Amino acid sequence: MNTLRQILVCGGAGYIGSHMCKRLAKAGYQPVAFDNLSTGHRSAVKWGPLIEGDLLEASTLEALFAGHKFDAVMHFAARSQVAESVLKPSMYYRNNVVGTLNLLDAMRNAGVRKLVFSSTAAVYGNPQYTPIDEQHPCNPITPYGQSKLMAERIISDACGAYQFSAVCLRYFNAAGADAEGEIGEAHDPETHLIPNIIEAALHPDTDPVTIFGTDYPTADGSCIRDYIHVEDICDAHLAALDYLRRQHGCHTFNLGSATGCSVHDIISACEQLIGRKIEVREASRRTGDPAILIAKADAAEKQMGFSPRRSITDILTSALHWHATARME
Repeated sequence: MNTLRQILVCGGAGYIGSHMCKRLAKAGYQPVAFDNLSTGHRSAVKWGPLIEGDLLEASTLEALFAGHKFDAVMHFAARSQVAESVLKPSMYYRNNVVGTLNLLDAMRNAGVRKLVFSSTAAVYGNPQYTPIDEQHPCNPITPYGQSKLMAERIISDACGAYQFSAVCLRYFNAAGADAEGEIGEAHDPETHLIPNIIEAALHPDTDPVTIFGTDYPTADGSCIRDYIHVEDICDAHLAALDYLRRQHGCHTFNLGSATGCSVHDIISACEQLIGRKIEVREASRRTGDPAILIAKADAAEKQMGFSPRRSITDILTSALHWHATARME
């Protein structure tokens, strides 16, 4: 058992971070959530203490590391809305880049050298080929993607200079909810496709689902994305933690299902689950939305022993259950 091992979970009150805290607790760790609650939810922190603070506050980080003996850090804290990053780039570079620098400095001063970093497929930009492997050129087309790539490079340099060991996990589309219905996806505003589809499905009197772009070079004209269950992402983080006990340096892995679903595919699958049509409306493409993003994710399996186990049906079923039965304040 790993009962006394503490893991700092930055962004632990957020969507993926809160699921990670639950998964860590089940695995015998003691998660400590650190969050400024700007987008996270206090009620989602149920499996360990919540320490309120901001990565931009160096003194707060110093006190945090002085008061705990962390075995490793998982870093989920970031601004993550692509469209918002185009309008507010300074916010994204400050939060995602400067915040990461501050965290690394605090880790180094405290002698904590293991990090699992939440990155994104947005670092690739418009794909030159699909599926996208880790060797694909990185040409981000939004400040969000740029900020995450900058953070990756800073982490890589820290591994070289300060003997850090890190795994950067490039998610494609995280989706779904806790199978037991205790936590789920709740953003304000909600920009992700699946929760918006589910809200429209459960509340037909609300606004219809918006399909952004119907003229993409795909079979049905809508975007194609690779969805991975949030609980699979948590399993990958545990695998990364174990990997860092055997491997030094900086390592990067894609996290995806290696299967693409179009917007229309997701709507149709949800309609089958609820047994009725979902109202939709069409709109123009959004800035920064490539036509197809599908992961080549076998490196994570070969090197970390991780592969996703949950299907798109599992994703939709878990999300439907959570949205129908519970919300977070």
